[in-house]
Amino acid sequence: MKLELSTWLEVEDYLKRASGLMIPVGSHEQHGPIGLIGTDALCAQAIAEEAARTANCLVAPPIFYTPAPFNLAFPGTVSIREETFEALLRDMLDGLIQQGFDHFYFLNGHGANLAPLKRIEEEFSSRSNCAIRIRSWWDFDAVNALRSEYYGDWEGMHATPSEVAITQATHRVVESDLATTPPRKLTPEFIRDHAGDRHGPPEEHRRDFPDGRVGSHSALAQPEHGAVLLHAAAGAVAMDYQDWTTGDD
Repeated sequence: MKLELSTWLEVEDYLKRASGLMIPVGSHEQHGPIGLIGTDALCAQAIAEEAARTANCLVAPPIFYTPAPFNLAFPGTVSIREETFEALLRDMLDGLIQQGFDHFYFLNGHGANLAPLKRIEEEFSSRSNCAIRIRSWWDFDAVNALRSEYYGDWEGMHATPSEVAITQATHRVVESDLATTPPRKLTPEFIRDHAGDRHGPPEEHRRDFPDGRVGSHSALAQPEHGAVLLHAAAGAVAMDYQDWTTGDD
C-alpha cells in the first residue's frame, strides 16, 4: 500500500489497525558508466514496496535528495547538506506523529545517509510516542551471501554490481564500453577508512575514480541477479519490520 496512492480516508482506516510506516531513503548521484543516477533510491523503493506488501504496511515515497557532496563533479548528482536532510526528516516525522504514526522504518540505500539518520533516531528516541528503526537493504545475511556469491571482492563500495543489478531488473539495462574494464581493487584499509561514503572533495574524488566506480565492477551485474537480490532483501526486510512492530525481536 503506497502512501502517495492512498486517499486520506484509506490512511485513516489504516491507522485504526496499524501505526507503522516504511520510508525508503536513497540518493540522487552518479553510479558509474552503467548505473542509473537514482540507483540508491530506486533500490530502496523497490525493496520497500515488495516488503510492504508482505508486511501489510504503508510505504512512503522514496527520499531521493540526500547528502552526496563527493559526487558533485559528476553531472546529474544532486546533493543537499546534512542539516537540510535532517530538517526535512524532522518536519516529516513531526507531522506524521501528529496524525497517529509512531513506528518509522527507514530502509536505506546510501551510505552517507546513515550518520544523519542516526542523529535523528537519537533525537526522537526520547519521545515515548515514537520508535525508529534504520536498516540498509544490504544489512541482512541472506543478501550478503548473494552479493558474495555473485561478485566476491568486485562488489566494491560504489556503483556496486548488486545495486546495478536490482535497477536492471526493475528499470533498464545500460551498456557502456567504460564499464567493461575492471576498476582498480580497493585495499582493506581504504574500505575501512571510507565506510559510510567518507570520500574527499568532488574534484579529488573524480580524479581518483574517473568513471565513478569505487572498486565495483558493475559490468558483472545481471537482471537475473537483481531479481533474486530484490526478493531476498524484501523478504528479510518484511520479517524484520514485522518482528519489530509486533515486539517479537
